[in-house]
This record gives sequence, structure tokens and C-alpha cells, in this order.
Amino acid sequence: MAGAEGNGIMKRMWTGVGDFFDERFDMRRVIKEFAEHNVPDHVNWLYCFGGITFLCFLIQLVTGILLAFYYQPTMDQAYSSILHIMDDMPFGVFIRSLHAWTANIMILMVILHMLRVFFHAAYRPPRELNWLTGVLLFFITVTFGFSGYLLPMNQLSYWATKVGSEISASMPFIGPSIQAFLLGGAKIADATLTRFYAIHVVILPVTITILLGLHFLMVRKQGIADPL
Repeated sequence: MAGAEGNGIMKRMWTGVGDFFDERFDMRRVIKEFAEHNVPDHVNWLYCFGGITFLCFLIQLVTGILLAFYYQPTMDQAYSSILHIMDDMPFGVFIRSLHAWTANIMILMVILHMLRVFFHAAYRPPRELNWLTGVLLFFITVTFGFSGYLLPMNQLSYWATKVGSEISASMPFIGPSIQAFLLGGAKIADATLTRFYAIHVVILPVTITILLGLHFLMVRKQGIADPL
């Protein structure tokens, strides 16, 4: 009897919380529209790549926040902090491995998603702006991978960053300026690691969140493109 009474109290409490937010944000109507939205008959597993990419991004977000609590973005402490995460923190190896592997899967999924959109010609009007946001999201995803590759500061990440910065320096006119901006000087040092860390955990997440919002809003507004 006491258990049933407790369940009734909890149910009324959650109902009250739901009413509070629904009165201010009309949440029940929005949730109902999403839940009851019909999926076109032509949609199959090929249309799942975009959703898998977004799922990978959410995993990256959660695991990245957990890693940021222990990571130290300095040349002397970066690699040792990674070892500390993997050796001393509970589930550290799992969280770091999940972050690293999900990054690779995210890049693969966004490539497959763009190929599906391209070969289905889903960039046709009025979806051309959505295609452009998708292209920007692709480049941001690749930049995520490149900027995160330096952070462990081991030999592999050091030389990969050196090669990447030299490639940017080969661009006509603005190349040397871009390289100087990325490195924060003439060589890879603490300033380089700080800049890549800021790009990886602040600039890119904010940018990709805004673009994802626009991307999803246009998909919701225009619907899923019909096949050729």
C-alpha cells in the first residue's frame, strides 16, 4: 500500500514538472510532432549514416568532457596525463579508446552520408543550402580529427602535426601565416598545443553545434529527398 502511494506521489510530481515546462515551452506538442512524423516509404538503411554520425558526435562530446577533467595541454604533461587517464582512472582505457575509435567511425560515417546524398542527388533545390552545411560539417569533422591527433603529444602525433602544418604552409600567399597561427611560433611548442586544444574543445564544438542545428532544421522543414 505504501509503495503504491509512493508511486502515485512520484507520478504526480513528474506530471507537475511536465506541466510546468509544457506551459512555458509547449513541449508536449513538439514531442508529439516528432514522435508521430511519418518516415517516407523509400527510406532504408542507406539513410542511417547521418544519424550514426550524430550518435558518434554525442559519444565524442560525453567522452571528451570526461577526458578534459584530467588532460593537461602542455608539452611536458600531455602524454603523462594520457597515461594517468589510462592507468589510474576508473574506466580510463575504455573512455579514451571509445573517444579515439568513435572519432574514426564518425569520419567514416560522414563520408558515407555525403556519398549517399551525392549519388541520390539530394542536393537538388530547395536542399542546396543543406548540402552546403553538410560539406562544412564534413570539413569540421576532419578538423576535429586533425586537431585531436596532436593532443596526446607522442611521436606519431608530433610528426603528423608537423606534416600537416607544412602542408598548410604550402598554400599560396596565406600559407605561412596559417602555419604561424596554428603553431603559435616557428615550431611545435606549448603554444601549439594550447591552440589545438582550444580549437578542439571550444571553437569546433560551438561551430558544429550551430551547423547541426541548422542542418536538422532544414531537414525537418524540407523533409527527406525522394530518390532519383
